[in-house]
Amino acid sequence: MLDELYAAYAETVDERRWERWPDLFTEDCAYAVHSLENAEHGLPLAYMLDDCRARLLDRVKFVTEVWAGTVEPYRTRHVIQRTRAAAAGEGAYRVRANVLVTYTEADGPPAILTSGHYDDVVRLTDAGPLFAEKRVYLDGTPTRYLIYPL
Repeated sequence: MLDELYAAYAETVDERRWERWPDLFTEDCAYAVHSLENAEHGLPLAYMLDDCRARLLDRVKFVTEVWAGTVEPYRTRHVIQRTRAAAAGEGAYRVRANVLVTYTEADGPPAILTSGHYDDVVRLTDAGPLFAEKRVYLDGTPTRYLIYPL
């Protein structure tokens, strides 16, 4: 059940099916990308911070319409390894997973974009498991600018 959600997440972002990305989240979701260093020092700075589903939809619009044609696109590949899952209340799980993201430009070789971990809350819904919270903590500075969700 959890592995299917993480597989769907990786496929959705790697295949750039942005219109489907918000469907992997609950209505009252939160999505954030932080550097691990900032998080360890209690600094609230984030690369990306979407505090509700409407912000996820805004992010999709930025990726598909606002930034389209203005930034050099790249293809990503996510390697996700779940390391822990524990019950977090009725119908919810707190999940930690390591993530390695590679990128490939149109005319270049693949390279590592970033590595880190997910600290997620997954809620079981009638539609199946969905992310209620997805927090990404990056081990270091990404090797290029971040356009797409991680």
